[in-house]
Amino acid sequence: MNKPKIIQLPKITDVRGNLSFFETSNHIPFEIQRSYWIYDVPGGEMRGGHAYKKNCEFTIALSGSFDIILDNGKGNKQIFSLNRSYYGLYIPQLYWRQMCNFSTNALALIVASTPYNEKDYLRDYDEFCEFSVKDTQ
Repeated sequence: MNKPKIIQLPKITDVRGNLSFFETSNHIPFEIQRSYWIYDVPGGEMRGGHAYKKNCEFTIALSGSFDIILDNGKGNKQIFSLNRSYYGLYIPQLYWRQMCNFSTNALALIVASTPYNEKDYLRDYDEFCEFSVKDTQ
């Protein structure tokens, strides 16, 4: 899967409260090697501002809402608004991402296809654009 995609997750409704889940084999298009979460983001602040050479991610708004702006480095930008805990956004490698417009008490859960590796990051946008063009040649 080489394009970003919203993935619907199971939602089991019950009078006692709802339950959602994801499984690597059924919902996530990669083996999960790492998970982390983002929370307590001050108003007006952004997260992200980087891309990965190899890492893919799946992001869910477990609570609250936020937007993810994706850029493939070739003039194609997309905005995804996440605000439900029963769907998430698959982000393949080589997409510049910025997370913004966090609501109060927003909680983002991210699962990743690789362990943390600083060498996998592209933190300079111009370098990312050059790298993404080379990758498609």
